[in-house]
Amino acid sequence: QVQLVKSGGDLVQPGGSLRLSCVVSGFSLDYYAAGWFRQAPGQEREFLAAVRWSSGITWYGDSVKGRFTISRENSKNTGYLQMNRLKPEDTAVYYCAAGSGGLTIWNYRLWGQGTQVTVSS
Repeated sequence: QVQLVKSGGDLVQPGGSLRLSCVVSGFSLDYYAAGWFRQAPGQEREFLAAVRWSSGITWYGDSVKGRFTISRENSKNTGYLQMNRLKPEDTAVYYCAAGSGGLTIWNYRLWGQGTQVTVSS
């Protein structure tokens, strides 16, 4: 299973930071990467970042590259998304998922629960 943990409140000030953790249990060879996605109201689910467990290879979406950083800690079966310099347009429901990696949402088969992140003053 995939469990998303947010270390902070739902409301973040513009320019602030937030770290999301994604814990993956019940390991499967099919799920060798962790990915992060978000979905704003009325919009398609957007790819943010992903990391391959074994090699640490990462992928980033253009909208967050340079502000968000993905990492993983294999001993804890945990992936992290560090979000910096947050903007109001980052407001969305955030998801983590496990899959084969890459930029395509269809590569991710095991999904965690969504969590609301609101960036506002």
